[in-house]
Amino acid sequence: MFLKMFKPKNFEERPEGKRPYIILLHYTGMHTMGEAKERLTNPKNKVSAHYLVDDIGTVFDLVEENKRAWHAGIAYWKRESDINSVSIGIEVVNPGHEFGYRPFTDEQMYTVRCLCQEIQSRHDIKYVLGHSDVAPERKIDPGELFDWSYLALEGVGGWPYITSEDYKEAEELARSDFESKKLFDLFGYNPMAAHVDVITAFQRHFFPEVFRADHPGKPGDACEETMARLVALNRWKIE
Repeated sequence: MFLKMFKPKNFEERPEGKRPYIILLHYTGMHTMGEAKERLTNPKNKVSAHYLVDDIGTVFDLVEENKRAWHAGIAYWKRESDINSVSIGIEVVNPGHEFGYRPFTDEQMYTVRCLCQEIQSRHDIKYVLGHSDVAPERKIDPGELFDWSYLALEGVGGWPYITSEDYKEAEELARSDFESKKLFDLFGYNPMAAHVDVITAFQRHFFPEVFRADHPGKPGDACEETMARLVALNRWKIE
């Protein structure tokens, strides 16, 4: 992993008493690395992130971790609506769904893993999330091709390890939108967001197989498998 220092002015002080406890991952959603870096470092855009990871795993250090970068926008997680003030943002170069979404490279995933581990060593990180998790009605990045399970195996974020008891509980939950919604709210998602968008965001992170063309499941459906994964994660308890 290479770290290139590049300090733009797209940031501000974190509010008093606010410390980062979320790592928030994005894809750049632009044609090229150059376009992404220009957007993230041009003060006119009012957009920034703490780090930018390119295709070959080079890290650009854009904003100091003790500063508030502007990457989350209107967002929510676990009763917190000022996500920029409590997060460290990492942008990963990928054209995104609009410009030719593709798998993230091994070099990128390795670098993201190492970077997140370093961040975790410096801060009391409670959640490792995607932009779609905190803004399910607006965002879909980093998307279903991002390898969350790899990160979890390396101690970055969580992953659902389902028991037979989880499946039993999921059977009931899958029959009730009201009960399933309560569990998504408990996990951290915005209770005011559309339920189908929350389910889809959860699946992009924790059940990406459902987005494959050959999978019998349907994105946005609170099926038993989806609910079993949510039950397992709530049992794991990301607190």
